[in-house]
Amino acid sequence: MNRILILLLLVASFTYAQSDTIPAAENNWKRGGEITFLFNQSSFSEWVSGGENSVALSFHVDYDWSFEKNGWKWDTKFLGDFGLTKISGTKYLRKTNDRFDLQSLLGKSFSEQWSYSTVFGLKTQFARGFTYGEDENGKETRTLRTHFFSPVYIQLGVGLYWKESDNLWVNIAPFTQRITLVSRQFTSNLAPGKEYFGVRKGDNHRFELGASISAFYKFSPLENISLEQRLGLYSDYLDKAENVDLDYQISAKMKVNKRITTDLIIQLVYDDNAVQRLQVREVFGVGFRMKLD
Repeated sequence: MNRILILLLLVASFTYAQSDTIPAAENNWKRGGEITFLFNQSSFSEWVSGGENSVALSFHVDYDWSFEKNGWKWDTKFLGDFGLTKISGTKYLRKTNDRFDLQSLLGKSFSEQWSYSTVFGLKTQFARGFTYGEDENGKETRTLRTHFFSPVYIQLGVGLYWKESDNLWVNIAPFTQRITLVSRQFTSNLAPGKEYFGVRKGDNHRFELGASISAFYKFSPLENISLEQRLGLYSDYLDKAENVDLDYQISAKMKVNKRITTDLIIQLVYDDNAVQRLQVREVFGVGFRMKLD
């Protein structure tokens, strides 16, 4: 876990240094973003209805690079999240969120708002993930489920890109390849007929060919409040095209002052290769924000 925190700090330091030393307008580049630390705590003493003391700390990075010249547009975004919580009475620290998401889109415009596009995406996580339980003696146990680059989703597609502004765009890629890479340590002992994130026993990858849609919309309904929505859809032509993978996130940022913010993040994910249920993630807390302009 210490190595993960160090890696996040190095990424933050690098992006901050880049934004501080390279003029934003140089060579038609724009770059910037923010780092947010969120803190949550709950404490109980003689509380009749019960409750568990807990402390949670999470780290969020949102950084953009963009380039535009002679009809060419290149937009790249990195989203990083990592959080830990400690609940009284438990043996292990537990992750509250873990996300490594890099999306890059290259377009060549043929009208004011439309472009031909090539999109690249890479999604994985920073640290190991576990499933928790108890043994026959009631002691807490954990079983390794995932780790860095297992799984990792690599996506490459071509299509059309519509962009009204930096706050509103849609990309449609009817020809999109997606490769899921995993470690064989998770597939070598699978039971017959079982899969690990869609990867069969003894294999380390899964290949898909399908269509993808990604969209982004940001607006401010009230002063000092901003809402961001991100949508990702994917359908595999080669296997159960009707089962559309969903990744939807809405983020509400309520600015208290220049440095303090209150953040609410809700993410909905459906991928039947991972689990045949809707996954829901919610993060809420008061945070310290540092701009990377």
